[in-house]
Amino acid sequence: MADETTTLKDFALALYGREGVPPACLALQESAGIDVNILLFAAWRGAVLRREVGAADIAAARARVAAWHTDVVKALRAVRRRLKSGPAPAPDARTTKLRAQVQAAEIAAEIIELEELGALSAGAPEPAGADGAALAFAAMAQVVSSFAGRPPTREEEAAVRAIAAAI
Repeated sequence: MADETTTLKDFALALYGREGVPPACLALQESAGIDVNILLFAAWRGAVLRREVGAADIAAARARVAAWHTDVVKALRAVRRRLKSGPAPAPDARTTKLRAQVQAAEIAAEIIELEELGALSAGAPEPAGADGAALAFAAMAQVVSSFAGRPPTREEEAAVRAIAAAI
């Protein structure tokens, strides 16, 4: 899907655009409470940089973007979701237009988060012999475990496999 020069942002946007990836990411967001950007960061580290992702890497990623994710990304997401059905006068043509503007701001905030996460992994990839697909799967499973505080369920593991298969 990408080579070692691919940025996290480019990798994440390309991967998220592939069939089956958005619903798998959203299912993991709902079931395990993950930050999808950290999941994509872990996949990128494995698939592109061919680096393992451990608990310390996930903790560093979470610490780097926690306040931004909570105070900005999640706040925008909450407003966008709320505008879908109310409060009055929503939904109407005016609030639908506003909802689209909020969604654009949410996406811009997510991209800033991806750029911050990408800055954590400067440097050359590991030797090409490393299995990027296996590293990406293991890294994403580690993210799910970290956020959920338990091993991934069968459904969560299937979602991670679906994302890994799209890489």
